[in-house]
Amino acid sequence: MRKERGKPQPFGAAVEGQRVNFAVQVPAGKSCELLLYREGKKEPEHVFEMPEEEGIGEVRFMCLAEINAEKYEYNYRIGGKVCLDPYVREIAGKKTFGKKKEIAEHEIRGKIVSPGYDWENDKRLHLPWNEVVAYSLHVRGFTKHSSSRARHKGTYLGIVEKLPYLKELGINQIQCMPVYEFEECTGTKINYWGYGPAYYFAPKEAYASGRSAVKELKDMIKACHKEGIEVVLEMPFVPEIGAGTALECLRFYMLEYHVDGFVLNPYNVPWEMMNEDPLLKDVKLMRKDDAFQNVMRRFLKGDENMVSDVMWALRHNSASDGKCNYITAQTGFTLWDLVSYDSKHNEANGENNTDGPDYNYSWNCGAEGPSRKRAVQNLRNSQVRNAFQLLLTAQGTPCLLAGDEFCNSQKGNNNVYCQDNETGWVDWSRLKSDDSLFCYVKALIAFRKKHPCLHRKEELKGLDRTACGVPDVSYHGENAWQVKADVSSRQLGVLYSGAGVNDDECFAAYNMHWLPHTYALPSPGKGKHWCLAADTRQGFLDQPAALDNQKSIELKERSIVLLVSAKTEKRPLPPKREKSGTKKTPEKKEPEQERQ
Repeated sequence: MRKERGKPQPFGAAVEGQRVNFAVQVPAGKSCELLLYREGKKEPEHVFEMPEEEGIGEVRFMCLAEINAEKYEYNYRIGGKVCLDPYVREIAGKKTFGKKKEIAEHEIRGKIVSPGYDWENDKRLHLPWNEVVAYSLHVRGFTKHSSSRARHKGTYLGIVEKLPYLKELGINQIQCMPVYEFEECTGTKINYWGYGPAYYFAPKEAYASGRSAVKELKDMIKACHKEGIEVVLEMPFVPEIGAGTALECLRFYMLEYHVDGFVLNPYNVPWEMMNEDPLLKDVKLMRKDDAFQNVMRRFLKGDENMVSDVMWALRHNSASDGKCNYITAQTGFTLWDLVSYDSKHNEANGENNTDGPDYNYSWNCGAEGPSRKRAVQNLRNSQVRNAFQLLLTAQGTPCLLAGDEFCNSQKGNNNVYCQDNETGWVDWSRLKSDDSLFCYVKALIAFRKKHPCLHRKEELKGLDRTACGVPDVSYHGENAWQVKADVSSRQLGVLYSGAGVNDDECFAAYNMHWLPHTYALPSPGKGKHWCLAADTRQGFLDQPAALDNQKSIELKERSIVLLVSAKTEKRPLPPKREKSGTKKTPEKKEPEQERQ
């Protein structure tokens, strides 16, 4: 190999055939050397000086020609200290997750990644926001539990193994917690979630089952796309990151990994700048927001004065501000814990239960934690189905938390940031013992997808935009066309018009009161009648069944009912009866008939 004049851009190690360009930022006045290691060797095989006078500004750069890049790894020695390239594309030496040990000076290195990969004509999916049903997961925690029965537990390939399951559920987007190379061994605790400083351009080596995290992350994304599932990466970044670096990082994952979108922390990077970047214009940029979550949690538990807020949350198109709707997320309770605990139980985190959110708007349904009381269990099961109804009948883009669809629990811990164990991992055993909730959520997602009026592209206005005589959305209560939105009310009915989207009408009646209530039903339209599709107390019907009473319906306490309109079949009129005393004229037979 030989050293040649390089280029100051791009940062990192860029491979072009048998040439590798190295570029790195170095503070003025500090020495810089490139250390080149033969793969598997403990000490550098070559050391190349990168003098300040040969750089531009604070960027040092050089090129190595006639090098077999795949056989080498590299580091820099800046100011006498060996360090990784901040723009490293893949890291060697961090294969084991969470094992703290003394690390030798040259043990952690950067791999020189060649650009070649067979994408098989893969492209980003560009699913419309209103058609997305998202699913938030932790790559390691999703399949690490022994009950997952994944062959490649806790890895990118473990996700691939679960794609048939996700597809059956109805998911078409996964949102992955950090998959970049973060340091999980910090202090006395494990940084399980991955927030904090990191090598953002390198995928997590410990999440790969084989030798290449780069290849396996690409394999995962390609496999997801083949199944019609988008991949969104959570990229929270630290506040200290430069806006230019963050922007470059998002562009890199979009171009190099075909990533469909990103979840950002708008307090750490300039949100407007990211949205205005021309390369990111057709990528989904998202930000977390608790508004929908808090409204729905309070309504679910029966707080007063929530009806007006719920009306807003149900009709708001979250894509307009880059947000997904969720009732549970990694921070906070799982859905089962939300209906099982009044207070957080984070003692295992070692912070005297002072960490994690204090205000969860949760309700334990009468007993703190696990309970064998039948009434408590039945109420919790109903409340969980209510929560999914609130989420999946709202207009915005819904996002489920992994495991909520089969009552995964974290034992009341609402901040499992340091729990790389069975508390933080998804426990699949509940799905095997009882799949009734899974089946309910699956049917609810399918119902949502079948009815465009439940996920319109544009935000609902409460106006008759198609001159059909009915607004796109209207609100009702115990009296049709009248909402009882006073402080004490916990009842709401919502009529979604199918006009303009070639759909039937859907009517959702929500009763979060602890008493039964009767709801007057608005007309489903001329020549139509109402059919019951689902009741959170009874489940989903195999086929919607016509209501006996088309004028009103009674809802049990703390329950939600979903109705859909159907055309009323016209029955043939009965034959006319002859009047008594009249003679019936005999039919005239044809000659051929007479001969027969």
